[in-house]
Amino acid sequence: MSHNPVLSRLESDLRMAGRAKGTIQQYLASIRRFQEMVGKSADRASQAEIRRWVEHLQAQPIGPERLRCHYSALAFLFRKTLGQPDKVAFISMPRKDAPLPTILTAAEVGRVLKSFTVAKYSVFFALIYATGLRISEAIGLETQDIDALRGVIHVRHAKGGGQRLVMLRSVLLDMLREYWKYERPTPPLLFSTRFGRPLCPETARRALLCASAASGIGKVVTPHMLRHSFATSLLENRTDLRTIQVLLGHKSIKSTQIYTQVSASQIAAVRSPLEDLVP
Repeated sequence: MSHNPVLSRLESDLRMAGRAKGTIQQYLASIRRFQEMVGKSADRASQAEIRRWVEHLQAQPIGPERLRCHYSALAFLFRKTLGQPDKVAFISMPRKDAPLPTILTAAEVGRVLKSFTVAKYSVFFALIYATGLRISEAIGLETQDIDALRGVIHVRHAKGGGQRLVMLRSVLLDMLREYWKYERPTPPLLFSTRFGRPLCPETARRALLCASAASGIGKVVTPHMLRHSFATSLLENRTDLRTIQVLLGHKSIKSTQIYTQVSASQIAAVRSPLEDLVP
């Protein structure tokens, strides 16, 4: 706990708010620098002094993420700890540009799926790649959700409490049937531990990390990366954006539109008007 009264109160409030240890350290370091610049305790700083600090930060060669951290520290201190929200009302957070998702080629996915030491996880992540499910949605699947006759999987435990259908193609169905023969998961779960409980997300993620390392593809693979790769593959195969939105369970089409920035093959396939000039 810091000996500075304001920093001590800030640290206590951040802990009470459940902020991560790293976040607490960053906020404290930021406010400590702010106090050093104004030469007084933060609770006695004027809005003009806060503005000067913000202008100083904006002049530094730091990215939007780091700026957001400094601004968030100020906002938490004055709004929560000091109860002086008007002093920081002028602050606007830098826009956070979402990074383009990393995707895998079909060959890379194939190498990863062959590198699992436990076959159950190979089938589990093959299902995620084949359907675009979130890891929590795949873990929540039950045997009754597999509708082989209609060729669909019923996702009953979707994010946000909704439900949806995703496709069940013959390759995945054959894998699930083969898996069922030797695994026999505990009913009603489609995937279970040896003790009959649902799969642990962290254990599954670790298995995927180990498989991606063993595959030699040079990428750290996550469950969401398989979901991204699923969506991008559909887009490159001319599936319309609205269908991809429904399959992914996105409430807004804006969440799905990021994949239009990822599909390099579609961009490369666009005809240039210069070609019309060539005789």
